[in-house]
Amino acid sequence: MSLTLLSFKPQSDSTNQFRFHTIVIDAGHGGKDPGAHGAFSTEKKVALAIALKLQKALEAQLPEINTVMTRSTDVFIPLNERARIANTHKGNLFISIHCNSSPLAHGKDKGSLFLVYGYHRSGEQREAIRENASIFIEKNYKENYSDYDPNSPAAAIILNNYMLRYRKQSILFSTLLNEEIKDTYNRHTFGVKEQGILVLAHSAMPAVLVETGFINNEDDEEYLNSEEGQMQIVNSIVKAVKAYKERITNN
Repeated sequence: MSLTLLSFKPQSDSTNQFRFHTIVIDAGHGGKDPGAHGAFSTEKKVALAIALKLQKALEAQLPEINTVMTRSTDVFIPLNERARIANTHKGNLFISIHCNSSPLAHGKDKGSLFLVYGYHRSGEQREAIRENASIFIEKNYKENYSDYDPNSPAAAIILNNYMLRYRKQSILFSTLLNEEIKDTYNRHTFGVKEQGILVLAHSAMPAVLVETGFINNEDDEEYLNSEEGQMQIVNSIVKAVKAYKERITNN
């Protein structure tokens, strides 16, 4: 995707110049793209509810940081447009909120998972395949994503840029968030994984896709739709942001 390739602008490595000023919050799916389904809820609605709460919490606790939403209502936003929004606002961190889903209608898998963009082996990318499937309901997906081929020179450029500039920071934030959810709320997690997620690949900043829980698991679905569960997720993200901000601005 040539336009997005041109959007890569390296963030300064100098602590004297760097200022952590903008977080982009991406509520996954939306509109005609419901995402995964649970027994009584959809991924798009859960993701939006958590994203809106996260924006409010960040504005209250970190007022010096600007928050940008890729969507604030139930609308469909193409993946490349989400990345364009993030890059246009020159975000310092991209947080994409999603719900996981296992192949079974009533899954037994439960817990959170944190995805960063990177190398991935065949058979280890179920989440990437599911999250990238949104492109197929876009009108011009063949044109917009024609160069999304892991073996293409364009994909190599994207990957190399991301690896050099943002991989360590993405893993750092994801690790802090993973530890926060496990230690503070005693929630099971699957840790941090590297996957070929399109929306992360084209966001020119540290980025993480948060799989908040398995919406097709009875217990997780109840948790994801509850006020308590959503606020635990939000509080974990806010605490991780604070810790991440301190790390990258003081080192």
